[in-house]
Amino acid sequence: MFSPMEFRDLVSGQRRGLGASVSRCALRVAECGYTAAVRWRNRRYDRGQTAIHRLDVPVISVGNLTLGGTGKTPMVQWIARWFRQRGVRVAIVSRGYGADPDAAAGRANDEALEMQQLLPDVPHLQNPDRLAAAREAIARHGAQLIVLDDGFQHRRVARDLNIVLLDALEPFGFGHVFPRGMLREPIEGLRRADVVVLSRADQLVGQVKRSRDEIWAIVRAHAPAAVRVEAAHAPRTLVSSSGQETPLATIQGQPVAGFCGIGNPAGFRRTLEACGCRLVGFREYPDHHRYTPQDLDQLSEWSRGLGVAALVCTGKDLVKVPRDRLGNVPLWALRIEMELLAGADALESRLGQICPKEIAGG
Repeated sequence: MFSPMEFRDLVSGQRRGLGASVSRCALRVAECGYTAAVRWRNRRYDRGQTAIHRLDVPVISVGNLTLGGTGKTPMVQWIARWFRQRGVRVAIVSRGYGADPDAAAGRANDEALEMQQLLPDVPHLQNPDRLAAAREAIARHGAQLIVLDDGFQHRRVARDLNIVLLDALEPFGFGHVFPRGMLREPIEGLRRADVVVLSRADQLVGQVKRSRDEIWAIVRAHAPAAVRVEAAHAPRTLVSSSGQETPLATIQGQPVAGFCGIGNPAGFRRTLEACGCRLVGFREYPDHHRYTPQDLDQLSEWSRGLGVAALVCTGKDLVKVPRDRLGNVPLWALRIEMELLAGADALESRLGQICPKEIAGG
């Protein structure tokens, strides 16, 4: 069982040795079967052999081509705020990975809990049957627009705009489909994208494996008509579980330890380091990890041993650790927002075409 970082090291080729080579060969065999199944499934949708259901309101999907975090949550928040500012009633629908088994009774996963804090006026429905959840959002909450969170591969619901995020530092899953790489489906799937957002584009500096031009050339080859947007994960502030906020300057130059249980821990680590702190320790947990009392005791002991000024995690982690301190160490979440660096006008133009009557107040 690999941790997310160990799996990345293996499939990226950073992990060397005979054992790693044998493992990659075995994963390559499994990749062939998985890729064939994904292509067969997509062909059925493309040919109309599997039904695609259209709702009575517009649908925007925000998704990934790869496994792991590319910034879907900040992007979903950005889109929901954009429409709310224009008076459109928005609902977010997601599958609810990592939700409690009794989520139907009102207990949701970390993403939903974070959304409730940041977007209290936007309903967030979680259900493996996303079609049913979307219909409920319309009937129960009067939604005029549905945002499908992590919906690119969920093709059962028709959408009016398909937004795909690529991580600028790991855009194409190391060139392989899972389990040999990080791609959820072959790169050719980009042809379904109406908008491609290159997240963490601000970090394309220095010695990176792919240049900006190389990434966009691959995108154009598969989705020539797609709107191209560049974005950054912009840290805005630190926030505690009680809602107290403090400036990022609080940790600049200070010894800090970080931890997270998200799909792309390396991305969070890079963002945290960019805040100017001295990152002296970092721990990663599986995506959607539920922190046990033992986990928290271990984090407290670990942070005390490092002598750090603060522990910093993501917003999705903080909602599962309802404390302002672990032991004697302050606990903060890094609040991150999506900042559009290029292509914002083109994206907003496409969004404005989705439901012009509601935006105009009709």
